[in-house]
Amino acid sequence: MIKRTVGTVVLALMVCLPMSVSASGHDGAVGKVMIILSSSSPQTQGMAMVLGNTMAQEGAEVEVLLCDAAGDLALANQDGNTALEPKKVTPAQMLNGLVEKGASVSVCALYLPNSEYMESDLADGVSVAKPSQMTALMRDPEVRVFAF
Repeated sequence: MIKRTVGTVVLALMVCLPMSVSASGHDGAVGKVMIILSSSSPQTQGMAMVLGNTMAQEGAEVEVLLCDAAGDLALANQDGNTALEPKKVTPAQMLNGLVEKGASVSVCALYLPNSEYMESDLADGVSVAKPSQMTALMRDPEVRVFAF
């Protein structure tokens, strides 16, 4: 019973909390970061974008990979997002700000084939991820990976 409860708590924490993976011995300097966002929660999407924008302002090179429901943020005609307090901006608007700061944004390779959308539906500056490029980033010891 205790083992089962501990396992449930650990699983809940893994699902609910953003994960950060970094190379051992990293000096803490912000260099290149990868944000993998798949959550459909507006607050989680918004916080991922706030952190990405902050890191970009601090000089980090930011790569964003949008998967599953978060891929909808990359659509050109995205109107259905929830405006978040305190600045009353949507996660899609925050993503646009990140693109303006030079971030690379792509949707997962599985997003378009498993949705009603086509590549022409994506906003300017958004591409379709190539798995080989994404895995190279994820394995690079100089890239910090954050998943939401």
